[in-house]
Amino acid sequence: MPDTTIDPVTNQSARRHVLPPLSRRSFLVLTGAAAAVAAGATSAAARPLPATIPAHGGPSHGHAHGNPNAARRAAVDFLTAATNAYPTLNTGPRLPQSYADELGLFSTAFVYDSALAVIALLADGRRAAEQTARAIGDGIVYAQEHDPGYSDGRLRQGYNVGPYTFYDGNPQPYGFIQPDGTANIGWQFGFLGTAVGDMAWPGIALLQLFSRTGDRRYLDAAVRIGTWITTNTWSTQPLGGFSFGVNGSNVPVPNGSTEHNIDCVAFFTMLKQLTHDKKWGDAVAHARAFVDLMWDPATGSFWTGTNDGVEINRFPVPLDTATWSWLALRDKKYARSLDWAGSALATTDEAAQTNSQLPDGETLSGVTFSTASLTSTAQYNGITVNPQGVWLEGTGQLATALRDRSRGRDRQSAEALLVQARHAQDVLGVGQHLGGVVVDGGVVAASSLLDTGFGFGYFQVQHVGATSWFVFGSTGTNPMRLRS
Repeated sequence: MPDTTIDPVTNQSARRHVLPPLSRRSFLVLTGAAAAVAAGATSAAARPLPATIPAHGGPSHGHAHGNPNAARRAAVDFLTAATNAYPTLNTGPRLPQSYADELGLFSTAFVYDSALAVIALLADGRRAAEQTARAIGDGIVYAQEHDPGYSDGRLRQGYNVGPYTFYDGNPQPYGFIQPDGTANIGWQFGFLGTAVGDMAWPGIALLQLFSRTGDRRYLDAAVRIGTWITTNTWSTQPLGGFSFGVNGSNVPVPNGSTEHNIDCVAFFTMLKQLTHDKKWGDAVAHARAFVDLMWDPATGSFWTGTNDGVEINRFPVPLDTATWSWLALRDKKYARSLDWAGSALATTDEAAQTNSQLPDGETLSGVTFSTASLTSTAQYNGITVNPQGVWLEGTGQLATALRDRSRGRDRQSAEALLVQARHAQDVLGVGQHLGGVVVDGGVVAASSLLDTGFGFGYFQVQHVGATSWFVFGSTGTNPMRLRS
């Protein structure tokens, strides 16, 4: 059971793991467990990813490995199952439960994961998948229009989409829409804040839906998101860009995230393309200037961001600033950030390692979350992380970005990563549940428990986000660009 802590975001007691302000998404809690306990550090050498990753060991227990089309269909089926996890309660607009029940976050639907699911379902191309994408898009619009406390276009970090009894014995009996018609915000876990990244990604998803369907509601909702970001987070500090957002008490958070500003470049670029309004071009330039300042030419990577808008935060360095910078910017001068990610953050999880959670005989290769992940000895719920654990969401990100860059052996390297993800889809997370029902086809967040270096961890639990990035890589979809 999670320890009780004081949430610095909401200033409330919460049974949750607390994040520092520069986590990759707004106040994101992914542990479903106790606060991390730093227990010193041990060294772990990073190994570059080869163009063809060595074959894994052990038998395959699933149905998708070695068959890319079957693997993609299984992944889409998982996203559909996550969206329809509570069919008697959520019959209209709805959001997908982000993680399998086993994580301990119950029916939490993070808006970031919901946005990815929309784009992944559209990438699948089948009519049924598009209908599910529209149901999620309608859920995002509903959440925006029916917030219990605000009418300014914001979205919360997470919502409840099904009933559960919390760790303290208090029930949460409703689905996504409460009896009074308001969206069911994630109050028990404290997922009440609003951050730039958690706004930009739903905005991107809504614009992808508008581009596909022509439904004006999606464009209008995206414009409201853009207006909220520019009104509330436009930083005038020396480093500029957009600051982090607001906490659950609506107090501004001054930090600036490189990843969030990359999100803004993608989102505002799409808004400019679809509305032809010059103000979105100004917003692109403001976010892009921040991102450019974060580039480290010596390593070929991007710094994390800033804690105060004045000084650059240089450690740890996360993966997604590398992968997303390519997908959003496609700027040749930053293209080598993918090579940095494939080398500096490469890792191989082997069942024989002391803290590996892989089944006996298994080996899995990919990339990890950040430069800190490779040396962490943090603990979650008394379990020590495996510093060589593979972050499957990030592995999907790198595969997607390499396939999009398409230089030299990029496509071979991307396929090698996807082979690993397909094997993880087969053998990890078997027998897990969504809303109490056994689910299959999802990609777990991590091969073994790993620490991000930002105060939260990833677990071997099927995840909408990791599964969506696997779909992007499998279909050659750049989610940060409008599809032509």
